[in-house]
Amino acid sequence: MLASGTAYIIAHDSEKKLDYINYEMPVLKVENSTTLPKPPEFQTIYISGGKKNKLNKIDVVGFFSQKGKLEKGDLGLIEVKDFISFAAVKFNKVKDYFITSRTKK
Repeated sequence: MLASGTAYIIAHDSEKKLDYINYEMPVLKVENSTTLPKPPEFQTIYISGGKKNKLNKIDVVGFFSQKGKLEKGDLGLIEVKDFISFAAVKFNKVKDYFITSRTKK
């Protein structure tokens, strides 16, 4: 908390502006000639349940298969902790699922 140093904020002009950041600060421009990394293949989904809630990997796979209509290749690593879990889902499938589930309501 009392340390000193330099902090950098990496943000794109298209991103939502946050209330706690002063956007009047100096901007370090990055040349367009640099190559960007490939976008991520998977996105991590947080699940508010774990081993202590009697949840296991098979339950997570079943949920995403039935409710999310995902194939085996659409799921990556699944971690089930005591009270929380995480599942890696193909990036494009996450967006597709949430868009269609919102429009059906």
